[in-house]
Amino acid sequence: MQKSFRRARFRCGLRAGIPIVLGYVPVGIAYAILARQAGFTVRETCAMSLFVYAGASEMMAAGMYAQGAGIAAIILATFVLNLRQAIMSTCVFHLTPGASAPLRVLGSFGVTDETFAVFTAEQPKHHNLPFFLGLALIAYLSWNLGTLAGALASDLLPDILTASLGIALYAMFLGLLVPGASRSWQLTALCVLTGLCNTLLSRFLPSGWALIASTLVCAFAGSFFADPDGGKEEAHV
Repeated sequence: MQKSFRRARFRCGLRAGIPIVLGYVPVGIAYAILARQAGFTVRETCAMSLFVYAGASEMMAAGMYAQGAGIAAIILATFVLNLRQAIMSTCVFHLTPGASAPLRVLGSFGVTDETFAVFTAEQPKHHNLPFFLGLALIAYLSWNLGTLAGALASDLLPDILTASLGIALYAMFLGLLVPGASRSWQLTALCVLTGLCNTLLSRFLPSGWALIASTLVCAFAGSFFADPDGGKEEAHV
């Protein structure tokens, strides 16, 4: 009885992830083409998605590699970008009490911006580990399916089409940036400051290290004044 109940929850998670599939497959294709253009082999491109599984970081790593950034700079930059995953994982497993440590470790690998958004927006009855594992599994498989398709098709597509897909990197970061910045002028100012800082530091440092330094410095500065709610105070009754 308990097993069938868990299976039903797992299937609900799979169904809830269908909208993510529709987004992950085309973006996975775009990432794979970008990675192949940067010089990755098909095996390396697919390995990034299998073992890293972080779309924005994978795209950034491919872009930095294409620009000649060193391995240390790429690793540190992707680490900084993925720090938000630790917070999101904590929130997800706060909603799934009773899950064992091994399952939490397994599930944390499946926490992405999209799975986090879908899971936390679900009704409380769906806040359980089988539901999240189903959601995470279908998202993971769809991302890797898109990556494989893009890696195999990259040599078959016209050059003008593959070149235009390079904009996917910028679209990915705008998708992460705009929702928060549109709600807060402080965050908008912080983003502009980071861009200016990166431009200045690029004159003295390699591009990869300039990006890391400007991100860390401005993130530290922003922790003192940035208000994600746009400075609006909530009314307390």
